[in-house]
Amino acid sequence: MIKRVVSGAVLVLFLAAVILFNRSFPLALNLVVALVSAASVFELTKALGLERKWFLFLPSLAMAAAASFCGENLFAVYCLYTLVLFSAMLRYHRETTFKEVAVLYSMVVMIPSALNCLVLLRGLSQDHGMFYVLVAVLAAWVADVGAFFAGTFFGKHKLCPEISPKKTVEGAAGGLVLNVAVMLLWGLVLSRWFYHGQVQVNFLALFLAGFLGTFVSILGDLSFSLIKRGCHIKDFGQVIPGHGGILDRFDSVIFTAPFLYLLASYLPLTV
Repeated sequence: MIKRVVSGAVLVLFLAAVILFNRSFPLALNLVVALVSAASVFELTKALGLERKWFLFLPSLAMAAAASFCGENLFAVYCLYTLVLFSAMLRYHRETTFKEVAVLYSMVVMIPSALNCLVLLRGLSQDHGMFYVLVAVLAAWVADVGAFFAGTFFGKHKLCPEISPKKTVEGAAGGLVLNVAVMLLWGLVLSRWFYHGQVQVNFLALFLAGFLGTFVSILGDLSFSLIKRGCHIKDFGQVIPGHGGILDRFDSVIFTAPFLYLLASYLPLTV
């Protein structure tokens, strides 16, 4: 548990640094998203035993790293990636299978595209875009922290025992309560103390971010647990002590980032 807490604190500090340096170095967020996307795809290909098949591995890694810099051209770049990957499958059809290509392709499309929503979120507000990004990440991580501690101390009823045996109903409830509380408290801190009342925060949007974001976070966590079971993978990696790999830590963010982008597009977090 100590390793998990320390590693989590380091991740939060790293995110805080990206937010603080946003104005002086705005590409920091793009670089972080590219790094996380590429690391996630690397872990996935290694876990699937595909890292030696360079004709699948290299285009996938390049696509993951480039996604956060493509902007409006992302769809066109994915079309190019599709042509390259399926051409490679035809050329090396004796060395690979469609199942391998399908799994890798779906993940390379989903993971970088979803994480790229963090970059898109920043663009929704010129002055407070990084506040939106922070909410998207916290909606996943706070729910996970609350679920971990509530489940550890109070967990009795299994949530999805066949998919994730450690998750409990009590843990999910704890994550929900903590997530909503943190979102509303963060909005109060931002409005009252950081901006001294000059910026109005949409507390309804923050409540929905915490409430619905918890369910979306759990969905993302369980979905990747199901992927691991289907591919006979225990952990995607061991880069972060107590958390596993990069993908193990960002699996729920992959789901909450698009959700928050959709929510904030119709219900801005600041007014």
